[in-house]
Amino acid sequence: MAELAGWESFYVIVGAAAAALIGLQFVVVALIADRPPVDAPRAGAAFATPTIVHFATALLLSALARAPWQTITPPAALWGLAGLAGAVYSLVVARRMRVQTAYRPEPEDWLFHVVLPLIAYVILVVSALAAPSHTRECLFAVSSSALPLLFIGIHNAWEAVSYHVFVNVRKTRD
Repeated sequence: MAELAGWESFYVIVGAAAAALIGLQFVVVALIADRPPVDAPRAGAAFATPTIVHFATALLLSALARAPWQTITPPAALWGLAGLAGAVYSLVVARRMRVQTAYRPEPEDWLFHVVLPLIAYVILVVSALAAPSHTRECLFAVSSSALPLLFIGIHNAWEAVSYHVFVNVRKTRD
């Protein structure tokens, strides 16, 4: 499909970055596994798992954009389903953040773990609905979801590692 051809480089970069960062996140989790905080499973479900989900969604959107589709309808349906699942998952993350006891979320945490991902996923749903009649604009909307999800994941991964190194490790040494 000609509309997607112009996006090749963008999605190659985003997809490769997302895949690499997924691998790096696994390495980081393995390295810090010997000093888990209290209530680590719930904290991981609230803070670590969503980071992988955002990276995986950026990777999925990149793969969808590079497949040889004949029309916009199949990829739009798939990115719409991904957006719907991501929006519901963002609400699940909000609940998980409230019930875990390992860390008290700050406003920045709510912004980067719930609000911004929810916006990105809702954009995917809306763009999927409008794709048949506004294809070009919707492709920009999808990219404006994929790239923020990648950056949200980077931010959240950095925050988690920084917290573990500067706060959690210090607590175990004291």
